[in-house]
Amino acid sequence: MARLFRIIDKTPAVYIPVLLMTAILLCGFVPGCRQAPGSITLDDIFNHGELTVITRNNVHSYYIYRDQAMGFEYDLAHAFADSLGVRLNLITADQWENMIPSLSQGKGAIIAASMTITPARQKQVTFSDPYMEVRQYIICHRNNLSINDAKDLAGKTVHVRRGTSYQDRLEAIKAQGIDVNIQLHDDIPTQELIRQVAQRDIEVTIADSNIALLNRRYFPNIILAGPISEKQYLGWAVNHNSHQLLERINTFFKKIKTNGKYTEIYNRYYADLDFFDHFDLRTYHRRIKTRLPLYEPIIRKAAKKHGLDWRLIAAQIYQESHFNPGAESHAGAFGLMQLTHTTADSLNVDNIMNPQENIDAGVRHLKNLYDYYDESKDPERLYLALAAYNIGQGHILDARNLARNMNLDPNRWASIAKTLPLLRFKKYYKNAKHGYCLGTEAVEYVRQIMIYYDILKHQGIAYPAGYPWVRGL
Repeated sequence: MARLFRIIDKTPAVYIPVLLMTAILLCGFVPGCRQAPGSITLDDIFNHGELTVITRNNVHSYYIYRDQAMGFEYDLAHAFADSLGVRLNLITADQWENMIPSLSQGKGAIIAASMTITPARQKQVTFSDPYMEVRQYIICHRNNLSINDAKDLAGKTVHVRRGTSYQDRLEAIKAQGIDVNIQLHDDIPTQELIRQVAQRDIEVTIADSNIALLNRRYFPNIILAGPISEKQYLGWAVNHNSHQLLERINTFFKKIKTNGKYTEIYNRYYADLDFFDHFDLRTYHRRIKTRLPLYEPIIRKAAKKHGLDWRLIAAQIYQESHFNPGAESHAGAFGLMQLTHTTADSLNVDNIMNPQENIDAGVRHLKNLYDYYDESKDPERLYLALAAYNIGQGHILDARNLARNMNLDPNRWASIAKTLPLLRFKKYYKNAKHGYCLGTEAVEYVRQIMIYYDILKHQGIAYPAGYPWVRGL
């Protein structure tokens, strides 16, 4: 570059503007040349030992639960920071529209906020390879039978957040001749608009499929009336000149999708989204208001005593008895946590139908099982304990042995969820120590509890401004 400027010194004036422009263009490709204002390079990240990620406080990106940072985007970003060997620094945008300007100003290196890749945004930032496929859906109350697809939005008022891909899509629909009234809101979360639809405060909103399906659990009165977009994709955003950082992000996504880490994180937040029983979930939401409060103090006390989350125990109790203290099963299980007399006797229970004794014994039993599977990591350790509570340790032992024979990891729930259902076939159970097992029931048991648990956890999510390591933009 210095040589180029020496050449300029000896060049006729008419050619100097051309050479200067060449020098400016080359600067972007020469190592050591100063980067564009606001750009954070991969070298900057390594030099500071810190990856700064811009995101949002919501149920899909980042939130606090029981004083722990959580969220799909948070977990992905944390895994990426770990892969670089640097610490993660999270900053949260006060408004959705602030994220891209903040990236341009150098306040962060990456935007990780479930952002849809759109042509308009690609003019401002560069996106990573896509990591999730979504479609935009019309969200309305389940009793609203007048809306099924985009053309039914004519004459309707659709509420969306300003600056989103939802607004872009609705404007495109309007340009096609469908007279939809677009009501824009400044920085209101999509989840809040979905809640307003469920409460019939507004008639219609739009949401990406991952957001819509998850919120259907929390608000079972809403339906996904129909898609209004083709497939779209989510990606992380970086500044246009962050070439090396972009390359590392894309390599990271390829790696975690190959080694199973992405699936592990995805399932932590979005598992079983397609499973939905409207009647069951409506009943559950009603009973956590009417029946759960009767036993919540006992559940909290027992869970705290044994180091478990009381919401998990409440979810398990609902699966076992629907909060009915007088429940009796055909298999000889009793009370809120459906204890057998054998289990109750082993835990010195005097009155199996007494709610306090029943809950305390059930929680002790679950904790004993949890302690037993200490070779597994959470949340899989918890899944194994729950399955054993439902179907017995003997059948779990058989399923683990079968997993070993099939070259599967016996400490992973994914393995046991495959082998347990096989134990209902003679080909497999004839060599099992504990014989025939209706393993599909145990897998369903765990899945259902985790859905109920997720709904209760959602009520405890916090989005604190000024949390110690979170800086607002």
